[in-house]
Amino acid sequence: MVALYPEEDVPTRREDSTPLIWRTMLAVDEALVNLAGRLRVTGGVPGELRGRPLLMAANHIGVFDAFVLMAACRRIGLAPRFMLAGGLLDAPVLGTALRASGHLRVDRGSASAVEQFAAATRALCDTRAPIIVYPEGRISHDPGLWPERGKTGAARLALATGVPVVPISQWGAHEAVYWGTERVEGLADIVPLARSGLTSPLRRPTFRVHFAEPVELSAFRPDRAGDAVKAHAAIMRAITRGLVPLRAEEPDRPRFHDPTRPTDSTSPWRP
Repeated sequence: MVALYPEEDVPTRREDSTPLIWRTMLAVDEALVNLAGRLRVTGGVPGELRGRPLLMAANHIGVFDAFVLMAACRRIGLAPRFMLAGGLLDAPVLGTALRASGHLRVDRGSASAVEQFAAATRALCDTRAPIIVYPEGRISHDPGLWPERGKTGAARLALATGVPVVPISQWGAHEAVYWGTERVEGLADIVPLARSGLTSPLRRPTFRVHFAEPVELSAFRPDRAGDAVKAHAAIMRAITRGLVPLRAEEPDRPRFHDPTRPTDSTSPWRP
């Protein structure tokens, strides 16, 4: 069982092997999150899953939620990494810092899907830091902000490697910064993001993050037709189960209205 920790009892053990630059960035991130709102973390990751390859699958609710997830992981003594596009890792200054931090590289478009998957599998097995993934692939367009259908990539990685999957459910980060737009092409696209982000410290939304028990995937095999889809469904249902109590007062639609977020899809996982 994964223990549920009261706020004051959440473990604070850090990963000693974490590069200094990433520890510094995580500390800055946690300060930013604490400035923007109130972070509440429940659940945890058991000791036997620490210091080994681990996937952490989270619902995607807003542009600020990655910052909240990093702060929540730091709160329980983890220094997570992400799978990042090669273009981001090759960017000046930021790319250098991210490469030094140990994030996993995904080069979309430069190799076949098979080659990309093989590279991601090798990278996942070689890391000893938890890797955060978004099975949905994008911020949810569901009107109620319930998880979208998503894609099977994370499930296929888990089945191919045998790496455990810890579902993370989160709520509240969507209140910090507006969705904005798919692509930022000018100052007008930044204004809604800046306006909402700068007022977040005044509004003080509550960011709730729950780490649940690892998803049971032992019944599925990587080479059996349909099992990746079933494993993906198991992961998404676990995320949704954890989300229900976090938004108990908002079961239908978010209380916070973001006029910029599209609402043109329907969640198949909504309870």
